[in-house]
Amino acid sequence: MSRVLIPFPDLQPLAVELGARLQARVAPVGWRRFPDGESLVTLDAQLEGADVVLVAGLRHADSVALALRLVAETARELGARSVGLVAPYLPYMRQDTRFHPGEAISAPIFARFLEQSVDWLVTVDPHLHRNPRLDGLFSIPTRHVAAAPAMAAWVQANVPDAILIGPDSESAQWVGDIADRAQVPFQVLAKIREGDRAVQVSLPDPIAARGRTPVVVDDIVSSGHTMIETLKHLSALGLPAATCLVTHAVFSEDAYERLLAAGAQRVVSTDTIAHPACNAIAMAPLLAVACEALLAERTPSLAAL
Repeated sequence: MSRVLIPFPDLQPLAVELGARLQARVAPVGWRRFPDGESLVTLDAQLEGADVVLVAGLRHADSVALALRLVAETARELGARSVGLVAPYLPYMRQDTRFHPGEAISAPIFARFLEQSVDWLVTVDPHLHRNPRLDGLFSIPTRHVAAAPAMAAWVQANVPDAILIGPDSESAQWVGDIADRAQVPFQVLAKIREGDRAVQVSLPDPIAARGRTPVVVDDIVSSGHTMIETLKHLSALGLPAATCLVTHAVFSEDAYERLLAAGAQRVVSTDTIAHPACNAIAMAPLLAVACEALLAERTPSLAAL
């Protein structure tokens, strides 16, 4: 059975490697906007009987989601046997409860939107909190790919004297996982409340960090505020300039530049969100394994029809 991988424009470099690993033909989506803002998508017409894999960067979900729906439905109309989605960064997962009266609980709503479009989903380290597993949100098959192995390999190869720094207690488990894999120590910043609104951060054991290169790790960096405050604290302790290691480089406005201005030696991220300056950790090898598993699961059930 043929495989066709259809990438959206911003993730084409990742998609090329992923397509090679899946032995899939890569056929990028054509996408243009009319003067009124409406989208026109155009696909390779040769999709009859193919297992289609969409690769979409959802960093700007509000502007991409409708086009994604159009692509998925058009692929089916053109005869695709199945349509899966690789969304390395999965948005809207953080709004998983109603924090204020009347707010939309976006996570399950967005999940329902996606499962109406595709047969399966692969993503990287979704920001799950009150919904601890993807299958608690999605009724379609899903795979959560962990970035920890790739991030640990990068640390081992590039910062062998590292000490990993987690920004808060919530990060302890996955920062510890990366540190264990990279065989380096780690610490998690403690928050010290000094009043109703004043909060200070503190490295639990500054002495143990001396002689090592700090690597500040976070899963999602948007405004960069948390990481910037961490960089300032480490600098005040007299530690060397830190490397910032990020899974999803959302980087709203000038967050990347502000991290460098705050003293980061360098900023490194996975390629789940395309960024020309900091993407250094390829996720295609791990994504390919997850996709193969889901494609294999579908083959027997579809062949029996």
